[in-house]
Amino acid sequence: MSENNSLEADIYEFFLKLDRSLFVDREFQNLAAKDHPLPIGFNQTISQPTLVLYMTLQLDLNKDCRVLEIGTGSGYQTAFLAEFAGQVYTVERIPELADKARKRLQSLGYDNISFQTADGSQGWEEFAPYDRIMVTAAAGKTPEKLIQQLTPGGKMIIPVGPSYNQELFMLTKNENQQIQKTSLGEVRFVEFKGEYGWK
Repeated sequence: MSENNSLEADIYEFFLKLDRSLFVDREFQNLAAKDHPLPIGFNQTISQPTLVLYMTLQLDLNKDCRVLEIGTGSGYQTAFLAEFAGQVYTVERIPELADKARKRLQSLGYDNISFQTADGSQGWEEFAPYDRIMVTAAAGKTPEKLIQQLTPGGKMIIPVGPSYNQELFMLTKNENQQIQKTSLGEVRFVEFKGEYGWK
């Protein structure tokens, strides 16, 4: 089995094993196995499991990767990143969600995640650059500050577009700092707040 096929198999196995009910509030735990988004409070959602799986597969992770995640949310996507990357830096703007996610992920034994409660549109400059960036909210335009924090050879996944419909993009930065953009399909996410939101 090739290295890529082995990684895909490992991610899929983890997807089947990880209990999504751990990442939602009690009133939604009976719906956690369904393949659709669920509320997590504060007008935010946990994405449908198959989309989280798809985005994780596209990011081409390895244990040497330093990953920036914008939008910790429930911590469900963060768990995938922490499982297959070396170090994860995750930023959440809503303190209550950040605190819940931190407790969940620490209880699962992850010790390779750094948490920050802040405006994710600014990235996390202190630890930049990053090999991978995962954005879990929809921007009105591509955030230049995140591109600046992506290492040459790095990849970023981000939904971009208006409130009613967005396109999921993979952005790859080459050694000359040029960006190649690839569409990964249509999606719907909550708004990326800050200077790169919809307004």
